[in-house]
Amino acid sequence: MRKHLAWIGTALAALGVLSASPEARASSHREAPAIASDPAADNTDLYAWVQGSNLVILANYIPFQPPAGGPNYHAFSDDVLYEVHIVRGPTSLEDAITYQIRFSTTPVTVHDPAALDPTPAGGNEFFSQIAGAVQTYSVTKVVGGNAVTLIDNVPVAPPNIGPRSNVLAYGAPAAGYPAFSVSSTFLRLLANNEGRVWAGPRDDSFYGDLGHLYDLGGLCPMMVAPNPPCTARNHVGGYNVHTIALELPLTRVNGGAVIPGASDAQTVGVWASASRRKVRVLRAGGTHDDLGPWVQVSRAGIPLMNDVVIGLQDKDRYNSAHPRDDFANFGPYLLNPMLVRNAEYAGLYGAGQPLAAYAAQLPELRANRTDIIEVLNLGIPILGNHTITSVGDVLRVDLGTPSIFPNGRPINLGQNTEQTDVTDLSLTLVLTGTIALTVSDGVNTNDRLFLTTFPYLAPPWEGANESHYK
Repeated sequence: MRKHLAWIGTALAALGVLSASPEARASSHREAPAIASDPAADNTDLYAWVQGSNLVILANYIPFQPPAGGPNYHAFSDDVLYEVHIVRGPTSLEDAITYQIRFSTTPVTVHDPAALDPTPAGGNEFFSQIAGAVQTYSVTKVVGGNAVTLIDNVPVAPPNIGPRSNVLAYGAPAAGYPAFSVSSTFLRLLANNEGRVWAGPRDDSFYGDLGHLYDLGGLCPMMVAPNPPCTARNHVGGYNVHTIALELPLTRVNGGAVIPGASDAQTVGVWASASRRKVRVLRAGGTHDDLGPWVQVSRAGIPLMNDVVIGLQDKDRYNSAHPRDDFANFGPYLLNPMLVRNAEYAGLYGAGQPLAAYAAQLPELRANRTDIIEVLNLGIPILGNHTITSVGDVLRVDLGTPSIFPNGRPINLGQNTEQTDVTDLSLTLVLTGTIALTVSDGVNTNDRLFLTTFPYLAPPWEGANESHYK
């Protein structure tokens, strides 16, 4: 435990300084070939941090939603098993607690189009929001194979279509979607004093210059006299996602009272996933049957892990794997980061280029990067009395210390930034071997302010008047 205490104190002190710097963000939008074709099951971001006496977990899904993307707006899939996983302690990556979230949409009643009716007919409509379909969900807690339903048949917050829909279809106050979407209709207490839950669309909290990043690492702010000239842009600005938000008492998460101070024993790992049934049978009329066991198709834990660390040929495999097997299956990617070799290929370590100062360190940056593993694993050693089975794509949170990435991933409440520059810090660590924050994509803020109350993420952009034109 002494190494954990010393490491986390040093890291938090360093990151506390970095948190005042301009910030950009990390996320997993369309990060693997297969999941790019299945947005309803695509994990985009995961946040977890200690807020007062609770652990807040925000799991985002369904990337790049244009606010005006109707008439059939994005929604959670009734065919997907969404899960939030919590592991305990420094060595195990097996679930101590699993929260399973399932969605169900009431079918639209079919009506004769010739039966004209000036009022909503529950199916004979052009506008989906007055056609009678409502999506609800349940939350089941699984501990040691025992499942307990904590809430059932509660509504998902609807899409932010526009002021007419807010008033006529939803019964919300005029221009009142932000408050309506987090009212008691949608923000619910879990049974047995297990916390609170909320589900629905939110502003995509990720911000970053994806366009230049994916152009062989051509990040504008880190380029020396880029040719042609370029401007950093937030390519996710104005898009929405869907969020599952959990606010869980620390005593429930920890399995007992939390004692202030850094501790391996009070450190948990959080990850989120999405699974589909193994077999799908297509039927006439556009229906289908899903059969067989659940198969994981997506997951999210540490920001940027699958995006930046895992090679293209293994990204789908990574999405289907369990964190317990990460070091055995993908250890070479962690120890020998491909991003360094790709940046070298793109010439970024060459004379006059942004990483030229680190050219002499290239042999050390290419291989045996145990420093990356130690940061991701919160300083918990992988040798000695711990084993490499403790290394996996889970977002570590020490419940007894302040949450600053990589000890959790908090946001600045009421502001438009996270507390730590996750993207810049991750890129700097991998590409330079330091946390001196020398690599940046130049996108410093989210496009909306975060809330000061649960579920904390900003309201979704409105389709009628705030469509994505950026």
